[in-house]
Amino acid sequence: MRRWNGWGDDTIDKALPAAARAFLESRLGRGDTPIDASLDSACAQVPASRLNAEPGWDVSAEARLRHAHGQSFADWAAVRHGDVGPFPDAVATPATHADTRAVLDRARALGAVVIPYGGGTSVVGHLKVIDDGRPVVCVDMSHNARLLDLNPRDRIARIGAGAPGPVLEAQLRAHGFVLGHYPQSFDYSTLGGWIVTRSAGQQSRRYGRIEDLLHGARLACAGSDFDVGGQVASSAGPDLRQLVLGSEGRLGIVTEADMHVCPVADHEAFHTLFFADWDAALAAARSITHAGVAVSMLRVSNAEETDTQLRIAGHESAIAWLRSYLGWRRLGDRPCMMMLGVTGDRALARRIRRDALGIARAAGGVHIGTRMGAIWAKNRFAGAYLRNSLWDAGFAVDTMETAVPWSRTTAAMSAMQQAAHAALNRYDERALAFAHLSHVYAAGSSLYMTVIWRRGGDYATDIERWRSLKAAVSQAIVGAGATISHQHGVGVDHAPYLAPEKSETGIDLIRAALAELDPDGMMNPHKLC
Repeated sequence: MRRWNGWGDDTIDKALPAAARAFLESRLGRGDTPIDASLDSACAQVPASRLNAEPGWDVSAEARLRHAHGQSFADWAAVRHGDVGPFPDAVATPATHADTRAVLDRARALGAVVIPYGGGTSVVGHLKVIDDGRPVVCVDMSHNARLLDLNPRDRIARIGAGAPGPVLEAQLRAHGFVLGHYPQSFDYSTLGGWIVTRSAGQQSRRYGRIEDLLHGARLACAGSDFDVGGQVASSAGPDLRQLVLGSEGRLGIVTEADMHVCPVADHEAFHTLFFADWDAALAAARSITHAGVAVSMLRVSNAEETDTQLRIAGHESAIAWLRSYLGWRRLGDRPCMMMLGVTGDRALARRIRRDALGIARAAGGVHIGTRMGAIWAKNRFAGAYLRNSLWDAGFAVDTMETAVPWSRTTAAMSAMQQAAHAALNRYDERALAFAHLSHVYAAGSSLYMTVIWRRGGDYATDIERWRSLKAAVSQAIVGAGATISHQHGVGVDHAPYLAPEKSETGIDLIRAALAELDPDGMMNPHKLC
């Protein structure tokens, strides 16, 4: 069963190796580990619903609790410490577009607001209930998850927007196709959630970001339906798909989407290389990108992340051998790791491998094969379970991400890390802050930073430290001229930092579009802008 107060299936645990815990305690100190709030005590805080039980609507305390939070640090602190309100008043579970239309019509008649719920994986507050006096209906789309149509000649599939990654891909693979969108939240996040947050998958170099994969979509809006896209190519005015992408439920609920799919690849492998330092690894990544080598994924970890990953991974004898080998290859004691995805038919894969490794080796990279990559691929979506283990060991963790031109990548990364350290230093706390490039583009790359610090003993302490950390890093991102989000969206956490990117005129334009389809502000209000 899905955890109510953490990540993933409650039968799955990812243990924190003893050596990893010792490393974290040596760097950060020992964190507090107060007992978590129980499900029963949290349910006891849920007040009576302001809505009567409509057919198909669940007004039970547990259902409303389970749909009141996502996976942001603020959500985690709330449920772990038991500071869990406010809550939706009802949870609806439509299975079709028509069902969703009926839910919205009824909610509108009742004067309720609506919050769409896909997989509950938002890390920036998309699911936060902000009580403005109106009742709240959470619309859980998990029952709308079927493959509705597949045109193999056009390579377009129509899919229910509530389909999570594994369900979506299993249905497509039965016909020999794949969408290829693999965010770290793949196990739970949904197609509709990917669309309305402009998600980026781990292998978007091959398959494209979600905006590249979206052919057309159908939305249930406050008072009407809205169909966008569906053209192979068009110069007939603005592309309305772009209005839906990143709309975060403010325009309406995506119920169905037509997606570009491709045949399952014959071959896939992930190659690992190490470089003596960050500058060499960054130069190699830029050269591979500018050469147009069709790797499916290109990730570069800075020295701090490389060291931390090796320490936390376990497999101490294998890691000791690796460090010895890298020392023998004269890479020093602060190497940076690169991982390359090679995906395609076998002839194409051979060319990609040859070209990418050739450029990397010329830049000083040492190739160690595909064994580490195979381990990474096997566990690529299980890493989030470490959040549970870290919390239980007394440590908090959060991630911040952006995208920035190549010429400003290193400066932006340094500014983000320094901001994280400074924010926690104000509380006499230390931070472990490390980063990697998760996606690369012709003009630049994304930066994905992880911060680990000690938990405090209570909710007020934990949330205050996190708010200081989040604000400091967000201000560093904006100060670097970078986007406030490359792949997580805006929600409520990033909303204060959106205007510098969009401009006041742009914000007014977005608000006008939202008001056109939702004049009463009933669709996920108080999010985005």
